[in-house]
Amino acid sequence: MTKLLVATHNKGKVKEFADMLADLAIEWLSLDDVGVTEDVVETGSTFRENSVLKARAYAAATGLLTLADDSGLEVDALDGAPGVYTARYGGEGLTAVQRYQKLLEAIQQVPDPQRTARFRCVIVLAGPDGEILGESEGVCQGQIAHAPAGAGGFGYDPVFYLPQFGQTMAQLTAAEKHKISHRGQAVQAIVPRLRQLLAG
Repeated sequence: MTKLLVATHNKGKVKEFADMLADLAIEWLSLDDVGVTEDVVETGSTFRENSVLKARAYAAATGLLTLADDSGLEVDALDGAPGVYTARYGGEGLTAVQRYQKLLEAIQQVPDPQRTARFRCVIVLAGPDGEILGESEGVCQGQIAHAPAGAGGFGYDPVFYLPQFGQTMAQLTAAEKHKISHRGQAVQAIVPRLRQLLAG
């Protein structure tokens, strides 16, 4: 069985990948599983640059095929912010709830038609020699709600409203979210390349 390192300490994220790709003969590993404690500094100005940085660094450090993703929220009324700074929006040490409350305050006066936003995810696969073996992108369009709703998901999901469902991302079931989410789309797009690599 092929070992595949997912460049994250977040077990939930590893499980999300494993669930979506359950039919592939892969042993899914997190950074904690392989004893990597140092973090790669995300100095890229795009999601792709950050994904490449992480995939190459962790593949080199572990000698494993490594999958890294970078994702975030782009709000049109904020000129595409928070973008690559999504996880750090509002400053260090804030909870996810404090971050999305800050976002809601920032666009409080923005009318519904201008509250458009999208989640974007870029996935990069790197080999131990630093070669980029595959990459994909997924985008999920929506709007920023006026107030949070739902208890599922994480991060900004409670304020990311999906007009086609009449619900926020946090109100969807995990299966529904996987189908339409930015990460779900990026994962599905990388599957053919993963199958090729596994077939050797």
